[in-house]
Amino acid sequence: MRFTPHTEEDRREMLRQIGASSVEELFSDLPQSVRLDRSLKLPEGLSESEVARLLSDLAARDLDMGQYVSFLGAGAYDRYIPSAVGELLRRSEFYTAYTPYQPEISQGTLQAIFEFQSLIAALTGLDIAQASLYDGATAVAEAAMLAWGQTGRERIVVARSVDPQYRAVLRTYAHGRGLEVLELPLRDGRAGAEDIAGAAEGAACVIVQHPNFFGLLEDVDSLVKATHEKGALYIAVADPISLAVLRPPGAYGADVAVGEGQGLGIAASFGGPYLGFMAVRQEYLRRLPGRIVGETADKDGKRGYVLTFQTREQHIRREKATSNICTNQGLMALAATIYTTLLGPDGLRQAAALSVEGAHRLGDGIGKVQGAELAFSGPYAAEVALRSRASVGDVQGAMLKAGMLGPLDLERFYPELPGHMLLSVTEKRTSEEIGKLLDVLQGVEA
Repeated sequence: MRFTPHTEEDRREMLRQIGASSVEELFSDLPQSVRLDRSLKLPEGLSESEVARLLSDLAARDLDMGQYVSFLGAGAYDRYIPSAVGELLRRSEFYTAYTPYQPEISQGTLQAIFEFQSLIAALTGLDIAQASLYDGATAVAEAAMLAWGQTGRERIVVARSVDPQYRAVLRTYAHGRGLEVLELPLRDGRAGAEDIAGAAEGAACVIVQHPNFFGLLEDVDSLVKATHEKGALYIAVADPISLAVLRPPGAYGADVAVGEGQGLGIAASFGGPYLGFMAVRQEYLRRLPGRIVGETADKDGKRGYVLTFQTREQHIRREKATSNICTNQGLMALAATIYTTLLGPDGLRQAAALSVEGAHRLGDGIGKVQGAELAFSGPYAAEVALRSRASVGDVQGAMLKAGMLGPLDLERFYPELPGHMLLSVTEKRTSEEIGKLLDVLQGVEA
């Protein structure tokens, strides 16, 4: 659609209708101190072909995962996405679909959401999943609000080993509601059950990521036990791919499972749009934010899908609303559904297993690099935290020269961890690429 600006005649007519003689009069109530007293510093206009060339030149300056081997992770992963995912997403009935308020014309969208919910419930081992959230960070924050509403307690406990960006969004949510957020200290990169005993007294929930931000496996059994002994809900933050090889949160006693679904067939895409998921035990059904699609039958007995629960104040009495989340990431949830269906249980297990195997190949190699070592002693999955004698900047520069992206500077989020960095391995990383990375690390440390 082309943009056609208003003509001078259009402007005069609009001003006449509102009773102003000029644009200056229209904005006369604005103080001079907030007005721009000069012309906008805009470049000369370009033709369409010149704009296309300029944008192409600007895009060529970017480093992308198609040209560079990515060892970056920390919540956004370079995974293989089958071509069928994008092909199906580009069907107009999916990417132009509106909110499915009218089930009689939205059966395709409703069924896709229902399938997504079913897949998330199966992966997490919990009873019910909702239709999706904006991203992993909002999923964590919404889960904490669910626990607050369920228990009436005003303290939220979160492990420092949870993604720092998730914790930042959680604090923003909590601030507006006057809730206390208490962070569990790091113990060799992980959360400690001994810290929960005091911190969770009177708390609504304890939030723990597993595998955590450093890729380490938490002692979830002891953490869940300590949490439930204090009457708090246990919220598990999980990577959906890892759930193909690890025990699901429902199996080790979590009450709520949330996470980021970007790894399920969604490109890294400069940080979004992404996909948050949430699953709960049956007793927390009516506190779920967003919406739930259910399967039913029409008067002729034919299978159909409807919006079963909607918990926003737009749909129910304001005092019973659980969240202002009123929508879901429909297209991203569809991508995750297509991806998960295409891979199936065996494919997901293979992707997870290859990631873990590659990470341990990298971790074993780091142990042989002079001047570098694994940062923590606990078991880990597909991300490797290391401590280096060389600066993070030097490592990043050397990797870039070798055609690789990474690592993440952990000191940026954890001031107490200078010289610490995080590398991620997915099923796309080959033995040759991991060997090349180890050679780069050895060269930097030499």
